[in-house]
Formats: sequence, C-alpha cells, structure tokens
Amino acid sequence: MPTNRLVEEGQVETYGSVLFDAALATGGQDEVLEVRDQMEQILSILRSDMDLAMALANPDYTPEQRKTLAEGVFAGCVEPLRVVLAVMAERGNAPLLKRVHEAYNNQLESQLGICVVDVTTVVPLDDNLRHIISTKAEADLGKKVVLREHIDKSILGGIIMSTNGKRIDASMKTQLANARNVLCDTSDGGEC
Repeated sequence: MPTNRLVEEGQVETYGSVLFDAALATGGQDEVLEVRDQMEQILSILRSDMDLAMALANPDYTPEQRKTLAEGVFAGCVEPLRVVLAVMAERGNAPLLKRVHEAYNNQLESQLGICVVDVTTVVPLDDNLRHIISTKAEADLGKKVVLREHIDKSILGGIIMSTNGKRIDASMKTQLANARNVLCDTSDGGEC
C-alpha cells in the first residue's frame, strides 16, 4: 500500500523535531551536535550495509523484532537517538532516516541559529586557522558557525569544507586529479 507523501513528510518532520527537542533537553547544544554526528555515521553504515538497512524495515519481521534489532545495533548511540531509531524501526520507518537527518539539521539551524561546517584536513587545525575559517564561513553564511573537524591523511594536503549539501574541495588529492585530467585532455603532445 503506497504511503501518502504528505503523511510521510509529517512523519519525517515529527521524528526530526522530537529528536532535536530530546537532544536539546538532555544535553544542550553539545548533545544536539553529537546526535547530528552519530546520525551521519549511521547513514554511512546503512549505505554500506544493505542487509542491515533492509532488516530495519523488513515487513517480514514483527515490529518488536525490528525494534529489538535497532536497540541492539544502535546501543552505543546517545539515548535520544537510540530511542527514536528504535521507534522508527518498529514502525517500519527506518528508510526515512536520511530525510529525518535533513529535518533535524533544519531544526538545528532554525532553533539554535547555527550552521555546522565540516572541515577535513590532513593535520589538526590550530587556533588561528580555526578562527580564520570560522570568521570567513560566518561572513559567507550569515550565521554562527560550529566547525566539526575531521582528519583524513588521504587528501594529502589542503582542505575540504561542506555544509548543507554544499562542498568546497581544495584538497591536494583533488587538485592533482584535476591537473592530471587537464594533461590527459590536452591535444598538444601531453602524454598520460
């Protein structure tokens, strides 16, 4: 039976709001940001583990079996997220998690007035660079910025910044790949 799109959108917004309110009540802004980070990790896991993703929404399992599975798999998550994930699995709504994550991020921006910027570098940022990045991002976005720093040695150097589905990739790895493509595409004697 197809689900009404408006009903589904209402469910997404409700899950996002309930999760945001619970995280804020439990631990303030730090808990809200931790839930965001854990949701991103879970989404990454579910993209790579289709068996788990399918099991969490499998109609052949009873609602109680799906809930128990979610509680076991996500036992290490902070409580508000663990509870909402269990309810979503129980109701067969686990496939909505990506959209719930988006609704949650919208709540984060509208309720707290902050924008989370993920920054990936090869080495940890020092205070001066952290300040420069924050100041520039706040000026560009027009709101308070919280940096979430990640280390990834595979980018070789440079920086990758992303927020709200937008990404700026100024990593050495990407610049070298682009240079290689330019050299391969030239018709003036370059070899690849």
